[in-house]
Amino acid sequence: MTMILGSGEHRYEVVENWAQLPEGWEFKDVAAVACDSQDRVYVFNRGEHPMMVFDRDGRFLRSWGEGQYPRAHGLHIDADDLLYLTDDAGHVVRKCSTDGKVLLELGVPGKPAPYMSGEPFHRCTHTALSPKGEIYVADGYGNAKVHKYSPDGKRLLSWGEPGTDEGQFNIVHNIATDAEGWVYVADRENHRVQVFDGNGKYETQWVNLHRPCGLYCCRGPKLQFIIGELGPGMNINRQHPNLGPRLSIVDAKGKLLARLGGEAGPGLETGKFVAPHGLAVDSRGDIYVGEVSYTEWPRLFPEAPIVRGMRSLQKLKKIS
Repeated sequence: MTMILGSGEHRYEVVENWAQLPEGWEFKDVAAVACDSQDRVYVFNRGEHPMMVFDRDGRFLRSWGEGQYPRAHGLHIDADDLLYLTDDAGHVVRKCSTDGKVLLELGVPGKPAPYMSGEPFHRCTHTALSPKGEIYVADGYGNAKVHKYSPDGKRLLSWGEPGTDEGQFNIVHNIATDAEGWVYVADRENHRVQVFDGNGKYETQWVNLHRPCGLYCCRGPKLQFIIGELGPGMNINRQHPNLGPRLSIVDAKGKLLARLGGEAGPGLETGKFVAPHGLAVDSRGDIYVGEVSYTEWPRLFPEAPIVRGMRSLQKLKKIS
């Protein structure tokens, strides 16, 4: 039976078992996904093969990064098909070619800055680029900062501190930019996305969200964003309906346009999500959803054991 999510112009067909993995391989958690100019799909995951590459039909092409990434977290791709990988356990950001060659490294692998010191990095989470190629780093779990770097890796400025006020953060989990240089930050445990100018000046916030985790900017004539929201984080409310996990599609002002899933809580059934963590969109408008299912499952379903091969990646095919 075909499963359709969304409504109106935001309708998607769930593609079952899209990724054709080599025999015996598994993703574990898929923390992040990216699509290049040829619609090849890069899957940054926490299994034995951190980066797996597929064509748009799900055929496996290659892997790389083995032994180099303790805990995959963020992935961004630029207009030249260069990849920016964020490893939160390694406290490092690497700019790589599509075959894994490291071109630039920010941070010292395995050496975190002191917790909440504001110095880069302590469990950094994601990156985004300004129109000039400057690099924004969300930093993340052990800090409450956004750092801005020049294209060649010189730190230019930082902003943010722990808290709930404007410009403060409670887990800087994801970051995105648009073509005009605005910076969008998924402030996860404050249940909002904050919007800043390119130098960290607070502009506004979107608050109709629940634990925003994934964040993707769909550039084009109509600027839109896809936001992956986690479900409730406490035992007392983990099965509450209409709180996610889900995807929300919003316009440039944060106005809700559509929601995909989330009405009936988390699950592995077709049309449900466990933990939408990383998002990407290809040239045809199809959405790839990376989920950290292995991490979230014990909290969501403490009575149910983890099963090898648990789904951590979904493809949602855009319906014209």
